[in-house]
Amino acid sequence: MEIKEDNIINIHNFLPHREPMLMADYILELTKEKVVTSFEIKEDNIFVHNGELAEAGLIENLAQTCSSILGQSFFENPEADTKVIGFITSIKKIDLFALPKTGSKIISKASLISQYENICHIFCETFHDEELLIRAEINLFIQEVKS
Repeated sequence: MEIKEDNIINIHNFLPHREPMLMADYILELTKEKVVTSFEIKEDNIFVHNGELAEAGLIENLAQTCSSILGQSFFENPEADTKVIGFITSIKKIDLFALPKTGSKIISKASLISQYENICHIFCETFHDEELLIRAEINLFIQEVKS
């Protein structure tokens, strides 16, 4: 997928995560049913071991990518100081094929399968170039935290 600067969406507008737990750099495409993110794996990433992003890092990248679909409804007003909390409620199926090396840029794609209020079921995949790294079906729950 070609990354075009004018199409990049700031992920901070859709996720509460910040360094060192932010596992997605940019949203490349976002609709109510689909999201595509990019992430460059840096040597100092907390999930990097022996020059590769560990399985937990790939799963966290998928979860953050998926949560952008549901999370966008909480961050519609960029001026509001909205705080949300989210959880992976289940991973229905997961297939791991390879671990990406540091310096790699990965692209994650997620599609909404179903949603009931703040709970959603999402199919997601992550690629490095054309190589499929991981594929999963994840259930997420997200809610606003009231101050």
